[in-house]
Amino acid sequence: MRRLTLLTDFGTADGYAAAMKGVVAAICPDAVLEDASHDIPPGDVLAAAWALSRYWRLYPPGTVHVVVVDPGVGGERRALAALADGRWLVAPDNGVLTRVLDEAPSWTAVAIRERRFLREPVSRTFHGRDVFAPAAAHLAAGVALAELGPPVTDPVRLPLPAFSITPAAVVGVVVHVDRFGNLVTNIPGSWALSGPIRVGARDVGRLALSYSDVAPGEALALVGSAGVLEVSVRDGNAAALLGAGRGAEVSVRRE
Repeated sequence: MRRLTLLTDFGTADGYAAAMKGVVAAICPDAVLEDASHDIPPGDVLAAAWALSRYWRLYPPGTVHVVVVDPGVGGERRALAALADGRWLVAPDNGVLTRVLDEAPSWTAVAIRERRFLREPVSRTFHGRDVFAPAAAHLAAGVALAELGPPVTDPVRLPLPAFSITPAAVVGVVVHVDRFGNLVTNIPGSWALSGPIRVGARDVGRLALSYSDVAPGEALALVGSAGVLEVSVRDGNAAALLGAGRGAEVSVRRE
């Protein structure tokens, strides 16, 4: 029995996610299907890459993770299937697997081209149903990765920003804004201990241990569950209060 997860920007109102589930069920009836999310902002590959990085290794080896956030559907981009750290991943080759490939100790990928593992005819606008879902289902049913198509050694990678260290400060950026408005940065938690923290020109104080360290409505910085510095507002929305979003500069003054 194999477990499949689905991460898309389809929402649940239009039947797109259900269509993918139906294709999987027809090919591999014993597969256990789980919805990671269908609420990724439309076409937001960076958000999908972040979301995938939060859970892909928490599932047991043998899990098939399917990601369909695919603004280039029907174009020249490749469809990928990969094996990384014992888990399969099926996704468009648009950078959505960047964080997985960075985190995995090793990986192998192929381009999904073998027609017998696709649904015919293949729609130009719905590869989730006609390419990614059937390929994932066949992997779950025991088809070898190499049977899906030729090897890929150069998958598209997103240019993820790096933090920098100067004598005066550790400087990074917001890489994700979650549904609570928390500003998730690329600064490792271990570098957030040295001094006052700023988002742009706004001072949010020193590192706190938890949300309860401040009064409701106040901003704070803390190390979140991803192990990186986050800026939040207790019972509020940091992105709205601070007027900041993805790409905003965050600094920790060194003392």
